Amino acid sequence: MNLIALELEELRKLYRGMELLVLILMIVALPLFGGVYLYYNSGNLNWDLPALPEMFNGLLAGASMGLLIAQYLGFHRDLKKTFQEEELSRKFRIYVKATKSRFWMLFGSSIITTLGLLFFQNPVHVVLFAVTLVFFSLGKPTPDRMKRLMKLSKEQGDLVRAASRPE
Repeated sequence: MNLIALELEELRKLYRGMELLVLILMIVALPLFGGVYLYYNSGNLNWDLPALPEMFNGLLAGASMGLLIAQYLGFHRDLKKTFQEEELSRKFRIYVKATKSRFWMLFGSSIITTLGLLFFQNPVHVVLFAVTLVFFSLGKPTPDRMKRLMKLSKEQGDLVRAASRPE
């Protein structure tokens, strides 16, 4: 195998792992919140949940906002590290690690907003979940987005695009 084929295989493996994690986290987060949201809107279901102090409502909303800010700032801080690298596989590993970290934080935010809505029925948690969904959508890695964010050359972008395709 030549060097480009080996690099392509490594990129493909990294891309698949990242894509799988992103999809699993989204697939888990959406139905959980959807079920709680339907419960919240129906008004006729009663799960006899314990009443938590109102202070926790603010803590949950603050934690969710904190995670949303942290994932954005952390991702872009880590992304700057790719600008110092010449080798595509190193840039790609940095991007994959930053993306996985970002999506774990987004997943955490979605769980927090789900719990906030479940226990406090506060529409702030619906808004925070909507913002989380926006970041889920805008942050989902695609070859074009990766090329633009990492400022890849045309050749490097073509390798990333090839890595994203099924074998």
